[in-house]
Amino acid sequence: MEQEKTIFIKCRAVILNDGKLLVVRHPGYPEDLVALPGGHLELGEDIKECLSREIVEELGVRPEIGRLLYIHEYISTSGKIYEEFIFEVVNGKEYIDFEKLSRSHAHELTSTLWVSPDDNLKILPKGFGEDFKKGKILSGEVRYIKD
Repeated sequence: MEQEKTIFIKCRAVILNDGKLLVVRHPGYPEDLVALPGGHLELGEDIKECLSREIVEELGVRPEIGRLLYIHEYISTSGKIYEEFIFEVVNGKEYIDFEKLSRSHAHELTSTLWVSPDDNLKILPKGFGEDFKKGKILSGEVRYIKD
């Protein structure tokens, strides 16, 4: 009998302001590794509800969700299959001073920072990070990344 496969779904945000991208660092990440904010879909939740909930929990600002920019598929080191939906958030200016806001899940992050394409950091997902450094993240098409 074939083993049943479980796919985990995550939603992530691309939050930009003045050419900089808001990224997060999670516990256990090396200093040069950052990721897009977001998190796991809960049972019964749609992907935009998930993104909104996760961003409010982590950053304290309700996102204005724009276009779907990327779909990212990967298998974790533990063998779990993940699908990530990466959306543009269009109200980036509202995140400038988010550290002063109430953030119920800020403890899940070790730091948050605004980065430029020329900063020497690895941004996850890798394909997105490469596009950010090349200035290609806001193309007119949804991009697919497989790691």
